Amino acid sequence: MKLVVYSTKQYDRKHFEMLNQKLGLDYHIEFFDFALSPQTAKNAIGADAVCIFVNDDGGREVLQELAEMNIKILALRCAGFNNVDLDAAKELGIQIVRVPAYSPESVAEHTVGLMLCLNRRIHRAYQRTRDANFSLEGLTGFNMYKRTAGIIGTGKIGLATLRILKGFGMRLLAHDPYPNPEALDMGVEYVDLDTLYAESDVISLHCPMTPGNHHLLDETAFNKMKDGVMIINTSRGALIDSIAAINALKQQKIGALGMDVYENERDLFFEDKSNDVIQDDIFRRLSSCHNVLFTGHQAFLTEEALTSISETTLQNIQQLTSGETCPNIVG
Repeated sequence: MKLVVYSTKQYDRKHFEMLNQKLGLDYHIEFFDFALSPQTAKNAIGADAVCIFVNDDGGREVLQELAEMNIKILALRCAGFNNVDLDAAKELGIQIVRVPAYSPESVAEHTVGLMLCLNRRIHRAYQRTRDANFSLEGLTGFNMYKRTAGIIGTGKIGLATLRILKGFGMRLLAHDPYPNPEALDMGVEYVDLDTLYAESDVISLHCPMTPGNHHLLDETAFNKMKDGVMIINTSRGALIDSIAAINALKQQKIGALGMDVYENERDLFFEDKSNDVIQDDIFRRLSSCHNVLFTGHQAFLTEEALTSISETTLQNIQQLTSGETCPNIVG
Protein backbone atom coordinates (compact mmCIF):
# COMPACT_ATOMS: atom_id res chain seq x y z
CA MET A 1 0.00 0.00 0.00
CA LYS A 2 1.54 3.29 -1.12
CA LEU A 3 0.32 6.62 0.22
CA VAL A 4 1.47 9.96 -1.20
CA VAL A 5 1.08 12.96 1.11
CA TYR A 6 1.21 16.49 -0.30
CA SER A 7 1.95 19.82 1.42
CA THR A 8 3.79 18.25 4.34
CA LYS A 9 6.00 19.80 6.98
CA GLN A 10 8.31 18.01 9.38
CA TYR A 11 5.60 17.84 12.05
CA ASP A 12 3.27 16.05 9.60
CA ARG A 13 5.91 13.48 8.69
CA LYS A 14 6.77 12.79 12.30
CA HIS A 15 3.19 12.00 13.26
CA PHE A 16 2.31 10.01 10.13
CA GLU A 17 5.36 7.80 10.54
CA MET A 18 4.65 7.33 14.25
CA LEU A 19 0.99 6.38 13.69
CA ASN A 20 1.79 4.18 10.69
CA GLN A 21 3.97 2.10 13.00
CA LYS A 22 1.66 2.30 16.00
CA LEU A 23 -1.35 1.09 14.00
CA GLY A 24 0.70 -1.71 12.45
CA LEU A 25 -0.18 -0.66 8.90
CA ASP A 26 3.30 -0.69 7.39
CA TYR A 27 2.23 1.62 4.55
CA HIS A 28 4.88 2.97 2.22
CA ILE A 29 4.42 6.73 2.69
CA GLU A 30 6.01 9.26 0.36
CA PHE A 31 5.97 12.88 1.52
CA PHE A 32 6.03 15.96 -0.70
CA ASP A 33 6.52 19.48 0.63
CA PHE A 34 4.72 21.01 -2.36
CA ALA A 35 0.98 21.26 -2.93
CA LEU A 36 -1.17 19.05 -5.11
CA SER A 37 -1.97 20.86 -8.36
CA PRO A 38 -2.44 20.03 -12.05
CA GLN A 39 1.33 20.41 -12.39
CA THR A 40 2.26 18.15 -9.46
CA ALA A 41 -0.41 15.45 -9.68
CA LYS A 42 1.92 13.29 -11.80
CA ASN A 43 4.17 12.86 -8.76
CA ALA A 44 1.53 10.55 -7.29
CA ILE A 45 2.11 7.88 -9.93
CA GLY A 46 2.16 4.42 -8.38
CA ALA A 47 0.18 5.50 -5.32
CA ASP A 48 -2.93 3.76 -4.04
CA ALA A 49 -4.10 6.83 -2.12
CA VAL A 50 -3.31 10.54 -1.99
CA CYS A 51 -3.52 12.73 1.10
CA ILE A 52 -3.97 16.52 0.92
CA PHE A 53 -4.45 19.54 3.17
CA VAL A 54 -6.52 22.73 3.13
CA ASN A 55 -4.76 24.61 0.32
CA ASP A 56 -4.22 21.73 -2.08
CA ASP A 57 -6.13 21.64 -5.36
CA GLY A 58 -8.80 18.95 -5.49
CA GLY A 59 -10.48 20.31 -8.62
CA ARG A 60 -11.73 18.39 -11.63
CA GLU A 61 -8.49 18.61 -13.62
CA VAL A 62 -6.45 17.19 -10.74
CA LEU A 63 -8.97 14.45 -10.02
CA GLN A 64 -8.96 13.41 -13.67
CA GLU A 65 -5.18 13.02 -13.52
CA LEU A 66 -5.43 10.92 -10.36
CA ALA A 67 -8.13 8.75 -11.91
CA GLU A 68 -5.93 8.15 -14.97
CA MET A 69 -3.28 6.80 -12.57
CA ASN A 70 -5.95 4.50 -11.05
CA ILE A 71 -5.90 6.34 -7.71
CA LYS A 72 -9.26 5.80 -6.05
CA ILE A 73 -8.80 7.41 -2.63
CA LEU A 74 -8.28 11.09 -1.81
CA ALA A 75 -7.85 11.59 1.94
CA LEU A 76 -8.15 15.07 3.38
CA ARG A 77 -6.30 15.56 6.65
CA CYS A 78 -8.66 18.38 7.60
CA ALA A 79 -12.36 18.92 8.23
CA GLY A 80 -13.16 21.23 5.32
CA PHE A 81 -13.53 19.93 1.77
CA ASN A 82 -14.43 23.08 -0.20
CA ASN A 83 -11.20 22.62 -2.21
CA VAL A 84 -12.47 19.35 -3.70
CA ASP A 85 -14.87 18.97 -6.64
CA LEU A 86 -17.18 16.34 -5.16
CA ASP A 87 -19.23 15.95 -8.33
CA ALA A 88 -16.10 15.20 -10.34
CA ALA A 89 -14.90 12.76 -7.69
CA LYS A 90 -18.18 10.86 -7.86
CA GLU A 91 -18.06 10.71 -11.66
CA LEU A 92 -14.48 9.45 -11.60
CA GLY A 93 -15.04 6.88 -8.85
CA ILE A 94 -12.68 8.55 -6.37
CA GLN A 95 -13.66 8.20 -2.73
CA ILE A 96 -13.16 11.29 -0.57
CA VAL A 97 -12.57 10.99 3.17
CA ARG A 98 -11.80 13.64 5.75
CA VAL A 99 -11.00 14.20 9.42
CA PRO A 100 -14.23 15.74 10.74
CA ALA A 101 -12.88 16.67 14.16
CA TYR A 102 -9.36 16.78 15.53
CA SER A 103 -9.01 18.22 19.00
CA PRO A 104 -11.65 20.97 18.78
CA GLU A 105 -10.11 22.38 21.94
CA SER A 106 -6.93 23.19 20.00
CA VAL A 107 -8.76 25.62 17.73
CA ALA A 108 -10.99 26.92 20.53
CA GLU A 109 -8.03 27.72 22.77
CA HIS A 110 -6.25 29.52 19.93
CA THR A 111 -9.44 31.47 19.26
CA VAL A 112 -9.61 32.71 22.84
CA GLY A 113 -5.87 33.38 22.78
CA LEU A 114 -6.42 35.79 19.88
CA MET A 115 -9.25 37.45 21.80
CA LEU A 116 -7.10 38.02 24.88
CA CYS A 117 -4.08 39.17 22.90
CA LEU A 118 -6.10 41.75 20.97
CA ASN A 119 -8.14 42.88 23.96
CA ARG A 120 -5.14 43.50 26.21
CA ARG A 121 -2.85 44.57 23.33
CA ILE A 122 -0.31 41.92 24.29
CA HIS A 123 1.24 41.89 20.81
CA ARG A 124 1.85 45.64 21.02
CA ALA A 125 3.14 45.49 24.61
CA TYR A 126 5.60 42.76 23.59
CA GLN A 127 7.09 44.93 20.87
CA ARG A 128 7.23 47.99 23.13
CA THR A 129 9.03 46.32 26.00
CA ARG A 130 11.64 44.89 23.60
CA ASP A 131 12.47 48.52 22.81
CA ALA A 132 12.45 49.48 26.52
CA ASN A 133 9.18 51.38 26.02
CA PHE A 134 7.11 50.73 29.14
CA SER A 135 4.39 53.29 28.46
CA LEU A 136 0.85 52.02 28.99
CA GLU A 137 -0.77 54.55 26.66
CA GLY A 138 -2.96 52.84 24.08
CA LEU A 139 -2.97 49.47 25.83
CA THR A 140 -6.30 49.72 27.67
CA GLY A 141 -8.56 46.71 27.22
CA PHE A 142 -11.93 45.70 28.64
CA ASN A 143 -13.19 43.05 31.04
CA MET A 144 -14.49 39.98 29.23
CA TYR A 145 -16.67 39.36 32.29
CA LYS A 146 -20.32 40.25 31.59
CA ARG A 147 -19.57 41.19 27.98
CA THR A 148 -21.49 39.48 25.18
CA ALA A 149 -19.88 36.94 22.87
CA GLY A 150 -21.57 35.91 19.63
CA ILE A 151 -20.56 32.53 18.22
CA ILE A 152 -21.54 31.73 14.63
CA GLY A 153 -21.50 27.96 14.24
CA THR A 154 -21.88 25.67 17.25
CA GLY A 155 -20.35 22.43 16.09
CA LYS A 156 -17.52 20.83 18.02
CA ILE A 157 -15.16 23.84 17.80
CA GLY A 158 -17.86 26.42 18.42
CA LEU A 159 -19.06 24.45 21.44
CA ALA A 160 -15.52 24.17 22.84
CA THR A 161 -15.14 27.94 22.44
CA LEU A 162 -18.42 28.54 24.24
CA ARG A 163 -17.26 26.40 27.15
CA ILE A 164 -14.14 28.53 27.59
CA LEU A 165 -16.00 31.83 27.28
CA LYS A 166 -18.59 30.67 29.81
CA GLY A 167 -15.71 30.44 32.26
CA PHE A 168 -15.05 34.15 31.73
CA GLY A 169 -18.59 34.91 32.82
CA MET A 170 -19.65 36.20 29.42
CA ARG A 171 -23.18 36.34 28.08
CA LEU A 172 -23.28 33.79 25.26
CA LEU A 173 -25.22 34.24 22.02
CA ALA A 174 -25.07 31.83 19.12
CA HIS A 175 -26.35 31.35 15.62
CA ASP A 176 -26.60 27.99 13.88
CA PRO A 177 -29.38 26.45 11.76
CA TYR A 178 -29.05 23.36 13.96
CA PRO A 179 -28.91 24.36 17.65
CA ASN A 180 -26.56 22.19 19.69
CA PRO A 181 -28.32 20.59 22.69
CA GLU A 182 -25.10 20.82 24.72
CA ALA A 183 -24.93 24.55 24.07
CA LEU A 184 -28.55 24.96 25.14
CA ASP A 185 -27.78 23.07 28.35
CA MET A 186 -25.00 25.61 29.01
CA GLY A 187 -27.48 28.46 28.81
CA VAL A 188 -26.44 29.66 25.35
CA GLU A 189 -29.09 31.81 23.70
CA TYR A 190 -29.69 31.11 20.01
CA VAL A 191 -30.62 34.22 18.03
CA ASP A 192 -30.80 35.38 14.42
CA LEU A 193 -27.73 36.93 12.85
CA ASP A 194 -29.02 40.50 13.05
CA THR A 195 -29.52 40.18 16.81
CA LEU A 196 -26.10 38.58 17.24
CA TYR A 197 -24.47 41.38 15.24
CA ALA A 198 -26.25 44.11 17.18
CA GLU A 199 -25.62 42.79 20.69
CA SER A 200 -22.18 41.13 20.58
CA ASP A 201 -18.98 42.74 21.83
CA VAL A 202 -16.96 39.84 20.43
CA ILE A 203 -17.95 37.78 17.37
CA SER A 204 -16.21 34.50 16.55
CA LEU A 205 -16.69 32.44 13.39
CA HIS A 206 -16.87 28.65 13.58
CA CYS A 207 -19.00 27.69 10.59
CA PRO A 208 -18.06 25.71 7.48
CA MET A 209 -17.48 27.28 4.08
CA THR A 210 -20.52 26.88 1.84
CA PRO A 211 -21.73 28.79 -1.24
CA GLY A 212 -24.40 30.36 0.94
CA ASN A 213 -22.06 31.96 3.48
CA HIS A 214 -19.26 33.23 1.24
CA HIS A 215 -18.43 36.71 2.61
CA LEU A 216 -20.91 36.19 5.43
CA LEU A 217 -19.34 39.20 7.12
CA ASP A 218 -19.58 41.90 4.49
CA GLU A 219 -20.32 45.64 4.51
CA THR A 220 -23.98 45.05 5.32
CA ALA A 221 -23.14 42.77 8.25
CA PHE A 222 -20.46 45.12 9.63
CA ASN A 223 -22.90 48.03 9.58
CA LYS A 224 -25.24 46.08 11.88
CA MET A 225 -22.56 45.56 14.54
CA LYS A 226 -21.57 47.58 17.58
CA ASP A 227 -18.92 50.22 17.07
CA GLY A 228 -15.55 48.78 18.08
CA VAL A 229 -16.62 45.14 17.83
CA MET A 230 -13.93 42.46 18.04
CA ILE A 231 -14.07 39.81 15.30
CA ILE A 232 -12.19 36.51 15.34
CA ASN A 233 -11.97 34.07 12.43
CA THR A 234 -10.33 30.68 12.94
CA SER A 235 -12.68 28.94 10.51
CA ARG A 236 -12.55 29.76 6.79
CA GLY A 237 -10.95 32.84 5.26
CA ALA A 238 -13.66 33.55 2.71
CA LEU A 239 -16.27 34.00 5.44
CA ILE A 240 -14.99 37.59 5.70
CA ASP A 241 -15.00 40.12 2.87
CA SER A 242 -11.48 41.50 3.30
CA ILE A 243 -12.13 44.77 1.45
CA ALA A 244 -15.21 45.44 3.56
CA ALA A 245 -13.18 44.60 6.68
CA ILE A 246 -10.54 47.18 5.75
CA ASN A 247 -13.21 49.84 5.36
CA ALA A 248 -14.83 48.84 8.66
CA LEU A 249 -11.44 49.11 10.38
CA LYS A 250 -10.89 52.58 8.92
CA GLN A 251 -14.33 53.66 10.17
CA GLN A 252 -13.57 52.12 13.59
CA LYS A 253 -16.62 49.88 13.27
CA ILE A 254 -14.21 46.98 13.85
CA GLY A 255 -12.14 47.63 16.95
CA ALA A 256 -10.01 44.49 16.69
CA LEU A 257 -9.67 41.72 14.13
CA GLY A 258 -7.99 38.37 14.77
CA MET A 259 -7.52 36.03 11.80
CA ASP A 260 -5.92 32.61 11.63
CA VAL A 261 -7.30 32.21 8.11
CA TYR A 262 -7.42 34.51 5.10
CA GLU A 263 -9.40 34.21 1.88
CA ASN A 264 -6.29 34.44 -0.32
CA GLU A 265 -3.97 32.47 1.95
CA ARG A 266 -3.05 29.75 -0.53
CA ASP A 267 0.03 31.61 -1.79
CA LEU A 268 1.04 32.87 1.66
CA PHE A 269 0.45 30.55 4.58
CA PHE A 270 2.58 27.55 5.59
CA GLU A 271 5.66 29.01 3.88
CA ASP A 272 8.52 31.28 4.98
CA LYS A 273 7.98 34.54 3.11
CA SER A 274 10.20 36.65 5.36
CA ASN A 275 12.64 37.45 2.55
CA ASP A 276 9.93 38.11 -0.03
CA VAL A 277 7.96 41.21 -0.92
CA ILE A 278 4.34 40.27 -0.26
CA GLN A 279 2.40 40.96 -3.44
CA ASP A 280 -1.06 40.70 -1.88
CA ASP A 281 -1.95 44.35 -1.26
CA ILE A 282 -5.12 43.47 0.65
CA PHE A 283 -3.17 41.33 3.11
CA ARG A 284 -0.55 44.06 3.45
CA ARG A 285 -3.20 46.66 4.25
CA LEU A 286 -4.84 44.43 6.84
CA SER A 287 -1.61 43.35 8.51
CA SER A 288 -0.39 46.94 8.76
CA CYS A 289 -3.20 47.82 11.19
CA HIS A 290 -2.13 47.76 14.84
CA ASN A 291 -5.48 46.26 15.84
CA VAL A 292 -5.30 43.37 13.38
CA LEU A 293 -3.55 40.16 14.42
CA PHE A 294 -2.77 37.40 11.94
CA THR A 295 -1.56 33.89 12.68
CA GLY A 296 -0.73 31.61 9.77
CA HIS A 297 -3.46 28.94 9.99
CA GLN A 298 -1.91 27.47 13.12
CA ALA A 299 -4.98 27.16 15.36
CA PHE A 300 -4.98 23.39 14.87
CA LEU A 301 -1.28 22.98 15.62
CA THR A 302 -1.00 20.99 18.84
CA GLU A 303 0.50 17.58 19.53
CA GLU A 304 -2.96 16.22 20.27
CA ALA A 305 -4.43 17.48 17.02
CA LEU A 306 -1.53 16.27 14.87
CA THR A 307 -1.80 12.81 16.42
CA SER A 308 -5.56 12.73 15.85
CA ILE A 309 -5.23 13.92 12.24
CA SER A 310 -2.65 11.28 11.35
CA GLU A 311 -4.50 8.50 13.13
CA THR A 312 -7.90 9.26 11.62
CA THR A 313 -6.47 9.75 8.12
CA LEU A 314 -4.66 6.41 8.19
CA GLN A 315 -7.70 4.65 9.67
CA ASN A 316 -9.92 6.15 6.96
CA ILE A 317 -7.65 4.74 4.26
CA GLN A 318 -7.36 1.37 6.00
CA GLN A 319 -11.15 1.08 6.27
CA LEU A 320 -11.67 1.86 2.59
CA THR A 321 -8.98 -0.52 1.35
CA SER A 322 -10.22 -3.37 3.56
CA GLY A 323 -13.86 -2.94 2.57
CA GLU A 324 -14.97 -1.77 6.00
CA THR A 325 -17.51 0.98 6.56
CA CYS A 326 -15.81 4.35 6.90
CA PRO A 327 -17.83 6.99 8.79
CA ASN A 328 -15.81 9.86 7.34
CA ILE A 329 -16.67 9.55 3.64
CA VAL A 330 -17.67 12.84 2.02
CA GLY A 331 -20.37 12.97 -0.62
